[in-house]
Amino acid sequence: MILNLLDDSPHLPPSTLANMHRLHAISGDQVRIIKAPPQPPDDRRTSLGQHTDFGSVTVLFNRVGGLQILPPGQDAEWCYARPLPGHAIINLGDAMVKFTNGLLRSNIHRVVSPPGAQAETTRYSGVYFARPEDDVILKRLEGSDCIPPLTLRDETGAVVEEEEIRSKDWITRRALGNRRALHKEIGYAQSMGTETMSRRIYT
Repeated sequence: MILNLLDDSPHLPPSTLANMHRLHAISGDQVRIIKAPPQPPDDRRTSLGQHTDFGSVTVLFNRVGGLQILPPGQDAEWCYARPLPGHAIINLGDAMVKFTNGLLRSNIHRVVSPPGAQAETTRYSGVYFARPEDDVILKRLEGSDCIPPLTLRDETGAVVEEEEIRSKDWITRRALGNRRALHKEIGYAQSMGTETMSRRIYT
């Protein structure tokens, strides 16, 4: 249902996104159940550093705060995404950026100690990470009249061809990037799902 709704904003033909996330197909989808005990009052720190998600859609179920998002803008400040009873938090991942050439965006987020009295409680979360089928090519989709045209340029300003990579290979690259980042061999932009070519961000 979520994928079908997401077809509307970029004016994609019906079921375009759903057909790349078929239930019977092999993909890198993940389900995680997370338990986060309260942190000591004198040592409350960021539980999960800032990042964007690799896949298409993330569905988060939890009753306690702690998820923060960073809105766009140079002067943006972190703000809590407040859980609502009977609701899930929906987040888009970097695959949607590739499919829509930046029309749909993945947001930078992190997990910190819950606010106020919630910080004294154990935080339970259920997370579903939906990712494209393994053999789907992550590139700009055709059939839309509002997805921006490709104007990809590298850091020198030269026009480059769009990368065509299978979903499985791209997710593997992201995961390996995370591991290398633990040893500080590469920077945040290359390791946490926000690489320049993926997010269509150029300076």
